[in-house]
Amino acid sequence: MPEEVLFKSESDQTREDIASYLRSVADKLEQGDAVTLKSGSESVTMEPPARPTFEVKAEREGPTDGPGELSIEFELEWDENGNEGDGGSGQLEIE
Repeated sequence: MPEEVLFKSESDQTREDIASYLRSVADKLEQGDAVTLKSGSESVTMEPPARPTFEVKAEREGPTDGPGELSIEFELEWDENGNEGDGGSGQLEIE
């Protein structure tokens, strides 16, 4: 299935600023509110269901014999037709 990017923002931020963004999203999720993403004139509002699929990935991209780029990705996923997530694997722990 092809992917359509509805919104994208990428910029260097302090750890504290990133934590603030994540807290804002967490507050919206906890309250059952929609999440609106804005950057300049671009904006998108998403309404995650009560039980979306939550995907967490730690990745390393680059050559196998040299330094690469590391990332931690957090993703909420659900069907547009209202179906909630498919359950996925075991319980996530963050230490």
